[in-house]
Amino acid sequence: MISVATTRHAALGGCLLLALITSACGRISNVGSVPDMSPGDDSAEFQAMSQSRYDLPVFEEGAAEGRASLWAGGQSAIVGDRRAQQRGDILTVVIQIDDRAEMQNSSGRTRSANDSVSLPSMMGIPQRIDSVLPEGASMDELAKASGASAFKGSGNISRRDKLTLRIAATVTERLPNGVLRIQGTQEVRVNYEIRELTVSGFVRPSDIGRKNEIAYDRIAGARISYGGRGQISDVQQPRYGQQIADIILPY
Repeated sequence: MISVATTRHAALGGCLLLALITSACGRISNVGSVPDMSPGDDSAEFQAMSQSRYDLPVFEEGAAEGRASLWAGGQSAIVGDRRAQQRGDILTVVIQIDDRAEMQNSSGRTRSANDSVSLPSMMGIPQRIDSVLPEGASMDELAKASGASAFKGSGNISRRDKLTLRIAATVTERLPNGVLRIQGTQEVRVNYEIRELTVSGFVRPSDIGRKNEIAYDRIAGARISYGGRGQISDVQQPRYGQQIADIILPY
């Protein structure tokens, strides 16, 4: 008779095997072909740009007087402000990360202690006790103890990250307080490898420079990712069986 535990284990093993086969089929479909790029018309940037309207007047008041002016007030004007201001506008994010961290720490401790207890005289009692003690035993050295301990530790951490990139991002939302939510993606395919760069976060319009650029350290809640997918990235990853074994095995 098959037990319930055996049936559960078999079902769990079948599900795991099915998941492995499904992922393997997805990898086999990429054999001999370049990896596909993400469709651009499904991104949040495209939705923001397709649903926005450009050259909207910034100030509603004085619109009649503005029509009589020789200078237009839109972004397309010669003297217009071309910085990103509303949903669908594009700005450039400059990423120049050159961080270095070094930390050294050392500590030491020593400790020693000596204790000695004796009872040479006490109304003649120790002498009487000495007469009945075994040979070599005496109340003159009732107890003696000594101890010592030493500890020394040191640590050293050194790390450096360097990344220089530029990416165009799109304003996907203008929050009620005027802060702009931005998101940008970039994909570059070289042979059978795709390099992906994504950036997102929140920026203040006043932090955007005159060249419509903003540095990464002025983006609040910045999420910057630089990676890739393809044959090289696939080879660098351990196999699924090894990943599962690393999680399950206790040694």
